[in-house]
Amino acid sequence: MVADIVRTWVAGWAVSRQTSPPVKKPWGFYIEVADNPNEAGRHVLPEPEETLVRSAAASVSIPRTWMKMPAEPVEIESWLPQGWEMAEIGHLMAVDLMATSPVAPQGYTATVETDGAVTYVRVLDTAGAQAAKGQMAALGEAVVVDRVVTEESHRRRGLGSFVMRTLADRALEESAVLGVLGATDDGRALYETLGWKRHATLAECVYRP
Repeated sequence: MVADIVRTWVAGWAVSRQTSPPVKKPWGFYIEVADNPNEAGRHVLPEPEETLVRSAAASVSIPRTWMKMPAEPVEIESWLPQGWEMAEIGHLMAVDLMATSPVAPQGYTATVETDGAVTYVRVLDTAGAQAAKGQMAALGEAVVVDRVVTEESHRRRGLGSFVMRTLADRALEESAVLGVLGATDDGRALYETLGWKRHATLAECVYRP
């Protein structure tokens, strides 16, 4: 179950970020990341087995290459060779999509645009400035939600929930039934109030020799 969610997340993330398609590796997938000063690429492992982690790490020679997998950091830290360090912790989450017909909070308007397989939601304030945003990649019966952000001065007004509900409604219109995402700690708290379930910790490490 978790491994399948990871595979969906990998595929959708690449579509959402408009990178090259994930390349299959013996341990999982590799995605080359362009135009990001903090990330040259990422290996994603659906299953955190020691031999797979060690093989993936040994294949890396380019600094700022990341490796992510559904595991607790303490599980994998001792498997990492010199030059690797634990970086962030995320949360792999999924939900069975439901329609809610959301309405933008008072004082805000929303736009929904689709470009290829990616749908973008933007929430604007009365001055026309962006207050919140989010996007999702469509993968048939599943969507991968990505880059949900509320500007600091507009937080705690329900905009994040509105963006998520709007994306879910659009996904259902496109015959999707499952939503998947990788969340931060702050994002997790929001998504759980909307019915999303946490399936695993995402351990994230980076090669910084």
